[in-house]
Amino acid sequence: MTSDGEILVVNCGSSSVKLGVFDASASHRIWSAGVERIGQADTRLQILEGEDLITGDSREITDHDAALRILFEAARQRAPSSRLRAIGHRVVHGGSEFDRPQILDAAAEAKLLALVPLAPLHMPQNLAGVAAARRLWPNLPRIACFDTMFHSTLPRRAAMMALPRALFERGVRRYGFHGLSYEFVVGALKRDGVDIARERIIIAHLGAGASMCALEHGRSIETTMGFSTLAGLPMSTRCGDLDPGAILHLLTDDRLSLDELQQLLYRESGLLGLSGMSGDMKALLARADDPRAAEAIDFFCYQARRQVGALAAVLGGVDRLVFTGGIGVNAPGVRARICGGLGFLGIELDSARNAEGVRLLSSDASAVLVEMRQTDEELVIARHVREIMTAGLP
Repeated sequence: MTSDGEILVVNCGSSSVKLGVFDASASHRIWSAGVERIGQADTRLQILEGEDLITGDSREITDHDAALRILFEAARQRAPSSRLRAIGHRVVHGGSEFDRPQILDAAAEAKLLALVPLAPLHMPQNLAGVAAARRLWPNLPRIACFDTMFHSTLPRRAAMMALPRALFERGVRRYGFHGLSYEFVVGALKRDGVDIARERIIIAHLGAGASMCALEHGRSIETTMGFSTLAGLPMSTRCGDLDPGAILHLLTDDRLSLDELQQLLYRESGLLGLSGMSGDMKALLARADDPRAAEAIDFFCYQARRQVGALAAVLGGVDRLVFTGGIGVNAPGVRARICGGLGFLGIELDSARNAEGVRLLSSDASAVLVEMRQTDEELVIARHVREIMTAGLP
């Protein structure tokens, strides 16, 4: 890869699209843009040159296709095709086959299409971003980086479910997600001199999608998400952990169709379903005097506290707890309520630090270091693209 080339990164989430243009070394973000809260009344568009905000406004952007059109047009104006050398894509699910970055061709895309039912809020958007980039830049290499890659280190007992063994061999197993975010946080800890080989670390990625991960020797050994992006913590519109018997009841007694059940579990549950108001934690916190909002917030914090305890049990204790993601970074009240019941683990927040939102949130007396760190999935993708391009395409 030439030293003067640029890397375009496309990150399509369940309710957002982010683009980033990086230099060839993947050390400097030249330009970035994003659309958040797609389909909501206060959808927001931002375009930045380096750290400087060029455009920031609210507008009606109804779906991911519209967001991609707006952002790709901005990219074409600011990142000339003659300078682009490759495109990196976030892809949520890599299934049992893709445990490392993958150069995308027709065969790979067909395999990814088969994984759409396992992450229906993400995979269609991920693949739409791939298709849209291919139309605009048909001759550029496209490289997929998977959220599931990070969890390829899960021990067999953590990857298995108590189903017939043949199903595990067919790929019905726990995969884990948000791996690109976890990878960034681990890299940031290393750069800051943290001995990740010795510390027992829990990372809480809390956002519209939410999960946690337990790290031993810097590797994922347990996580709250599983086979699909439904499991674990309650999320914006996703249910989180659910008794399978409840699903059977909905299918038999309530006679929901499979499409209706998928709609319910992925799009009508979580904070939205509990509150009957909104799936946005920020909006619920603003209306916390409403009993429905208060109960949804309490349920989320209770479940998060419960999961920290479970992951600490797997690790045999915890030395560091890191909050990241939109809620993890921007909601000090949520952090306080999660940590408030974890004193038995040696976790104690400093209320002033937590309110201010500095990196170190724990008190000086806390036995566990509690931090808040921004994540950067696009930078992780750019680095993987650089490595592949430097090594040479097959």
